[in-house]
Amino acid sequence: MQNNRLTATGLWVILGLTLLSGCGGKDKAGVETPLPTVEIVALMAPNSGQTLSVTGALRRQREMVLSFRIPGVITGLSVDEGDSVKAGQVLARLDPAAVESRLRQTTADLDRARKDEARYVKLADAGIVSRQRAEAQSAAATSAQAAYDAAAFDRRWANLIAPSKGVILTRNAQAGEVVQPGQAVLSLADEASPLVLRVPLSDRDIGKIRLGASAAITLDALPNQTLTGSVSRIGQRAGAQSGAIDIEITLPPTAGLRSGLIASAKIEATSSASASAANAYLRVPAEAIMEADGKTALVLRFDPKDGVAKQTKVTFGGFDGDDALIQGLAPDAKVITAGAGLVADGQKVRVIDRASIGQAK
Repeated sequence: MQNNRLTATGLWVILGLTLLSGCGGKDKAGVETPLPTVEIVALMAPNSGQTLSVTGALRRQREMVLSFRIPGVITGLSVDEGDSVKAGQVLARLDPAAVESRLRQTTADLDRARKDEARYVKLADAGIVSRQRAEAQSAAATSAQAAYDAAAFDRRWANLIAPSKGVILTRNAQAGEVVQPGQAVLSLADEASPLVLRVPLSDRDIGKIRLGASAAITLDALPNQTLTGSVSRIGQRAGAQSGAIDIEITLPPTAGLRSGLIASAKIEATSSASASAANAYLRVPAEAIMEADGKTALVLRFDPKDGVAKQTKVTFGGFDGDDALIQGLAPDAKVITAGAGLVADGQKVRVIDRASIGQAK
């Protein structure tokens, strides 16, 4: 029995010898040479039992950067990082001298324009000046009113007000500094909004995620504790430079969590997130890829009808661990792994089954 039984070691010795022999056929003496021996595998379903591991920082879903809309010198800054604030609370002030001066000037200009408008209307009614002259003065009064309204609006913005209850995350300016319109002074997190883990995913991975997918979240701040969150948002636009798409995982309300903590998550991947089974990436062992260039790769597909290896071009989705992701083959296709590098396109091959090797050990 042992003589008739092929051991795994012997089988691979035969594999090496047959690969070196080249194409099957006859040698110079007319003796048939053995066919190359190869191993084939079936394509594997995408995302089967998979999870995606991601790491990022926690953020409040609503975090805002606060700034003045007018230039000026900060004369008061009453909060610091970590302070809790109430909605409507004054957080910072600009020196009001400049805006007060402008408000006084526009008030005087508006008063004068209104008086001139009334006088010219009377003169026009009496026929002393033209109606066009009176209308021009009315337009000047309208312009003066607009300038006054803008100055009054700017005066209100000399104070930086908290738009909601929350906590100060960052303080980017100090009292005495000159700031420009839109320059970040403070950032505020709305504590009424949930904490989320915002992370980027590649275009290959984004198709594996669906809204509502479960995520197991761990943090060093909460040792020996795993939180269950869910995917609450999937971005619709990739980053211009990275090409990544942001997703958000909402965390349950948990004591001890705060914005900025680092968290890791394992997200359930699902093949149903793909547009269709035909468009899903299928998985093959990495050694099945003969060569790859960008989004294109070559594999050797085994044709069971003719018993030959056929070089086939496929769409390449990159590597995921020990597997490669491809599109362009039928789900029931089989590709050559061991021996693929020494087999020519269209060459007949002898197939060994990976399962039979395991049984021979």
